[in-house]
Amino acid sequence: MKLRSLPLFALACVVAFVYVFPFLIVLVSPFKSKFEILLNPIGLPAQFDLSNFTKAFEQMNYPYAFMNSIIITVATVLILIVFPSMFAYYLVRFDYKANKLIFAALVTSMIIPFQALMIPFVSIYGTLNMLNNKFILIYFYLGFGISLSTFMYHGFIRSLPLALEESAIIDGATHFQVFWYVVFPMLQPITATIAILNALWIWNDFLLPSLTLFENDRTLPLSTYSFFGRYTSDYGLAMAGLALTIAPMILFYIVMQRKIISGITEGSLK
Repeated sequence: MKLRSLPLFALACVVAFVYVFPFLIVLVSPFKSKFEILLNPIGLPAQFDLSNFTKAFEQMNYPYAFMNSIIITVATVLILIVFPSMFAYYLVRFDYKANKLIFAALVTSMIIPFQALMIPFVSIYGTLNMLNNKFILIYFYLGFGISLSTFMYHGFIRSLPLALEESAIIDGATHFQVFWYVVFPMLQPITATIAILNALWIWNDFLLPSLTLFENDRTLPLSTYSFFGRYTSDYGLAMAGLALTIAPMILFYIVMQRKIISGITEGSLK
C-alpha cells in the first residue's frame, strides 16, 4: 500500500466502523440481561443466553406478525411491478402531450415527504373507516410507491430498441401482448432492482403501518414496539426482537444483492 493512500484507507475504516457498529450492538445485546446492557452496553456478554430470543418470539407473536409482513410485502412488491411497468410503457411509447404532464406530476410528487401528509391522511381515512386493514395498507403503499417505480421503469424503457416491438405488431400482436411477451422480459434487471428496493422499504417501514394497523394486524417492526413501555424498557428483549425482524431482509438482500448491482449497471449502460 502506498503511503499517500493511507489517509484514505484510515478514513474508509472509520466510516465502515460507524456503519457496522450499530449492527454489532444488535447482534451482541440479545445475549445480555437487561441490567448487563445498562451496565456495559458495548461489551461482550458474560455468557451467551438465548432466553431473550425465545421470550421475544412469544411476546411478538412472531409467526403471525411474520405472515402479516410477508403478505403485505409480497403483495405490494408485485403490484409495484405490474402497474408501474405498464404505466411507464404507456407514457413512453404513446406520444401524447398529456403523458408528459402526467410524468412531470409523478416526478414532482416524489419530493413531497409523507410526514407533510400524515395528519390529514389519518384524519380522512379514519373518518372513512379505512384503517386497521392490511389490504388497505397495500393500497396506500401503491399510492406512495408508484412514482419512484414508474420513474425507474420509464428511464429503462426509453433505452429499449423499437425494432422488436414493431416486428411483433406487424405479426399481429396487440400492444398488451407486445408489452408482456416482448418488453417485460427485457425489463428483468430493473424489475429485480425495483423489487428489492421496495421490499426493503416496505418490510422495514414503521411509520405508515403504525398509523393504519392496530393490535390484531401488526407487522414485525410494529411488534418490536411492544418491548418499550412508558416508564421502562427491556432492551435485551427489544434487541432480540429487532434481530428477528431484520434477519429475513438481511438474508434476502445477501442473496439478491447481485441483482441490484446488475440492474443499476445495465440500466446505466443502455
